[in-house]
Amino acid sequence: MRDRLLLFVRTYLLFVLLFVLGKPLFMLYNYGLYGSFGFGEWLRVMWHGLPQDLSTAGYLTLLPGLLLIASLWLRPLWVRRALRGYYGAVALLLALIVVADMGLYGYWGIRLDTTPLFYLSSPAEALAAAGWGPALLGVLAVGVLGALFYFLFDRLLVRALRDGDPGRGRGWMALALFVLDGALFLPIRGGLSASTMNAGKVFFSDRIELNHAALNPAFNLFESLTNNEDFSRKYRFMEADRAAGVFARLTDRPVAPADSLPRLLRTGRPNVVLVILESFTAEAVGALGGAPDATPTLNRLYDEGVGFTNFYANSFRTDRGLTAILSGYPAQPTASVMKFAAKTQSLPSIMRSLRDAGYTTEYFYGGDADFTNMRSYLLGQGIGRLVSQDDFTAAERSAQWGVPDHLLFSRVIDGLGTPQPGPFLKIVQTSSSHEPFDVPSRRFDDPFLNSVWYADSCVNALLGGLHDAGLWDNTLVVLVADHAVTYFGRTNYDDMRFRIPLLMTGGAVTAPAKVDAYGSQIDLAATLLGQMGIPAGEFRFSKNMLNPASPHFAFYDFPDGFGVAVPGARLVYDCAAGRVMVAEGATGAAADSLLAAGQAMLQTLYDDLAAR
Repeated sequence: MRDRLLLFVRTYLLFVLLFVLGKPLFMLYNYGLYGSFGFGEWLRVMWHGLPQDLSTAGYLTLLPGLLLIASLWLRPLWVRRALRGYYGAVALLLALIVVADMGLYGYWGIRLDTTPLFYLSSPAEALAAAGWGPALLGVLAVGVLGALFYFLFDRLLVRALRDGDPGRGRGWMALALFVLDGALFLPIRGGLSASTMNAGKVFFSDRIELNHAALNPAFNLFESLTNNEDFSRKYRFMEADRAAGVFARLTDRPVAPADSLPRLLRTGRPNVVLVILESFTAEAVGALGGAPDATPTLNRLYDEGVGFTNFYANSFRTDRGLTAILSGYPAQPTASVMKFAAKTQSLPSIMRSLRDAGYTTEYFYGGDADFTNMRSYLLGQGIGRLVSQDDFTAAERSAQWGVPDHLLFSRVIDGLGTPQPGPFLKIVQTSSSHEPFDVPSRRFDDPFLNSVWYADSCVNALLGGLHDAGLWDNTLVVLVADHAVTYFGRTNYDDMRFRIPLLMTGGAVTAPAKVDAYGSQIDLAATLLGQMGIPAGEFRFSKNMLNPASPHFAFYDFPDGFGVAVPGARLVYDCAAGRVMVAEGATGAAADSLLAAGQAMLQTLYDDLAAR
């Protein structure tokens, strides 16, 4: 009789042990991030993460506990079959979570949540980031790890359920097991305090990578699955009236007279070529203090054109970056507005504004236009012609992400000779500088810098194509990155994790200039349209970076957190931890003001998202 009680305890402790051991395994796999931490920090990760491991183990022990109760009346053979089915599913699920979590963290800097599920709608594109070789190794790792988990469950738990009649004490034994199963409520909930188990309960350090290592990946995934869509209830930092007041101080300001704003352009209606550069972090751009030789074209343009020196990405993924750049709409820490077609159709956009001003609009992307609902968003926003990998031959789709950048740019250049009925907007989204950095040219041993150099050379070819077509003098070329990268070991708390280039060049630019005003991708819309004399009032989150009357700051976010940067100061707040993690150059009232600004931005954003 007591065997079943001991088996219940063994089941729970085995799950806990596997989760605890998973933490050093995760840190070893990502040793480049964790190798500099001492043994004591590794122990602290396991200790502080233990409450979440206890909680997750409790969830997984509930059903085996009920089956042990059933075994007091049913034949043990039937119960063992049910347990084998359950543990088989759990073994596979845990193996998938562990392998995906370890593999993706180095790319995204976040523990596993619902984000990858969105990108799996286009499996080929999702796998392209790692390449088929690592993907197959991942499948093999899932198989091996799943088999190991199942072997442990079967040997230590299933076979331990013995045959035999429980006898007359089965009622008391059922009651004892029922009480034990019910007692799992305590670790599942995280104790009896007012707050239930959540990610913030395991955060203990000002180093985000240590906090991330303490998280239980299974708990993190399932928490995000159950807490991801109710935008109207997320990020309630302050009363609505106060949030509205703080946000009002963060928005663009009218200036009179309007022509007093600095003018960068010779004409109000130039052709516009907007190039969105995949993963072009400032750390790869010599003109911004990065790698000196990886971007010779951009380095030159920072001297010849208008270069923005304090510009930030709003988030960490392309789909979020696109809506920030093109719609002036901030990225969301827990979602992607591009996922919701009905909501994206209500957004403003540069494409729609220029189309209404008489521009023809084209979008060029060498990958799958259906990835992350891009097609729905772009066509709904006024793109007249969309060119994607489907418009190239199978031989031309030779890269992991589809068409290499030089072939994509050649298609754009070839079309420059076609007569246009009026001014045009051409948007080019590159992809070759995305993992796995498979490009046809080699200049650097470092694969990322080599891919950046290759994409930079493609930009140079485009500029030459504009000259050759006689379009240079009346064209504005805008170069901006979709996001930065964790490639150089950056975490979401690091300033350089979000710094990116923004350049304006072309014959339509009056003179070289440096713009040191702080801004982010959401501010491009108001800045560009302001130069063209096109109203930008519907871009409520966008500010004209050239307007001296407007507040100048950069807002960005990451999974469950945000940052605010202003001249001389920066603040990073982790919503899961519920505290400020970085406060540079600001203390007291100044820090409080930055915190309120970021919280009001995020709260207003989610109110807006819920209302669309």
